[in-house]
Amino acid sequence: MLLLGIETSCDDTATAVVRDGRTALSNVSTNQDAFHAKFGGIVPEIASRQHLALLSAAVQDALERANVTLADLDGIAVTAGPGLVGSLVVGVASAKAIAYAARKPLYAVNHLHGHIFAPFIDSGIEPTYPFLALLVSGGHSQLVAVHGPTDLRIVAKTRDDAAGEAFDKTARLLGLPFPGGPEIDRLARAGDPKAIAFPRYRATGDALDMSFSGIKTAVKYFLDTDAGRATSHADIAASFQAAVVDVLVDRLDRASRRAPYTAAVLSGGVAANSALQTAFRAWAEQRGIACAIPHMRFCTDNAAMIAAAADRQGEIVRCDPRTLAANPALPFSTFT
Repeated sequence: MLLLGIETSCDDTATAVVRDGRTALSNVSTNQDAFHAKFGGIVPEIASRQHLALLSAAVQDALERANVTLADLDGIAVTAGPGLVGSLVVGVASAKAIAYAARKPLYAVNHLHGHIFAPFIDSGIEPTYPFLALLVSGGHSQLVAVHGPTDLRIVAKTRDDAAGEAFDKTARLLGLPFPGGPEIDRLARAGDPKAIAFPRYRATGDALDMSFSGIKTAVKYFLDTDAGRATSHADIAASFQAAVVDVLVDRLDRASRRAPYTAAVLSGGVAANSALQTAFRAWAEQRGIACAIPHMRFCTDNAAMIAAAADRQGEIVRCDPRTLAANPALPFSTFT
């Protein structure tokens, strides 16, 4: 199928044209960092207004870059949730209008499902089921058992902050600009990851859940000490990053030993982190498990992953353009 993807769940206005869920003929994305930077985080009202201003041009740009027209498409895929309600409404309303006017099928995709299938775009890699997905972003940190395109089950998640949120908040403590995750990654390359022994959350018993609020708080208190004031920010960033990566890989390893997974994928915005990518690949090699990581352009929110998920999930996510509603609290899986 040839699908137009639309993604507006947060602050990236993204469109793409994807063939057969594998090849991105175009991938357009405009971030709003400059609009939110002075607030130190995303302002929902600003985000939705920027989507409204940018989306029509982004759709046209994606079509032109792919050298296709609406008539050439086999359908429209859009993020229906979860996300910021105002941002979602803009994308869903636009997708409904396009699908209805062009008489094309409409596919409502869970944003997180999109991230899980992002590693298979422009990679030449096909998913081998069952595989384990480590999904790490600003809003979510989850381990997902993927037994098929429509059989996805959460096996672990964070009990408080997501890893990406902890990155952004720690970056603010260090005086780094927004968005903080990439800034910490860059700063940490000049630091010693063993300089400070920040705490690693260890779940009791067989629990696989994660927690990242404690690491962030430990950084705050450390900065208020004499030792903290004497330690370079590069060492603090590297030590913080190492603690987060250790927790993520530890849970991944524990979960992988509970079922016969043949592969693992790393996805979500934090999948762009260089230390996490290195640790993920090393873990997979040690365990003899095939691994996949999206291209950098498909780690952060993008529309190609939404089209890729819709292609694989097919008729089960097809919906009526007259009745689809944005759902900011869309359950991870609505399949039965």
